[in-house]
Amino acid sequence: MSARGKLITLEGVDGAGKSTHVQFIADALAAGGRRIVVTREPGGTLLAEQLRKAILEEPMDPVTATLLVFAARADHVARVIRPALEAGSWVVCDRFTDATVAYQGAGQGVPLELIERLGMAAHSGLVPDRTLLFDCSYDVAKKRLSASGKALDRFEREDRAFFERVREAYLGRARAEPRRVRVIDASGDPAQIRQAVEQHLKF
Repeated sequence: MSARGKLITLEGVDGAGKSTHVQFIADALAAGGRRIVVTREPGGTLLAEQLRKAILEEPMDPVTATLLVFAARADHVARVIRPALEAGSWVVCDRFTDATVAYQGAGQGVPLELIERLGMAAHSGLVPDRTLLFDCSYDVAKKRLSASGKALDRFEREDRAFFERVREAYLGRARAEPRRVRVIDASGDPAQIRQAVEQHLKF
């Protein structure tokens, strides 16, 4: 029987550049002989990807968005994440419940108690083994988003005040759980960022 794999999650404000490093992280972990599954949230299954489109594009009440996020997460965990971990694979997931705490909780004012209760229902007992938090200023993030040339979703279009609430919530999670959540200065050049990432992937 295979040993249980580990869940590595990537977090950060939009524009921090975390998604840029997903493949590097997967390759670095695979170099150690591990089987790697790369996925994202909201998303990772057909149903969750359909919900992602609605969450990112359709105007909706924050509580409605939170319920949809956790519906997508419950399907993703049941169909992809738990089976992979139980088979001994390591899962690299772009966002998880820390994102809901930051975006829907701090950003949109959804009560943390509700988010915690929904988390218990969607992924009871499942906590990331390591979370890499890519952190940068509002100005750096907005510059990157503007330079990307892609159409921005409704969260990427939010103002500075929203960004600062989300960023502070993330940093608060890091202060509360320093062994799990590792902060990476994402404002530097890619080589420096990847060096920091490698250090925080050591268990």
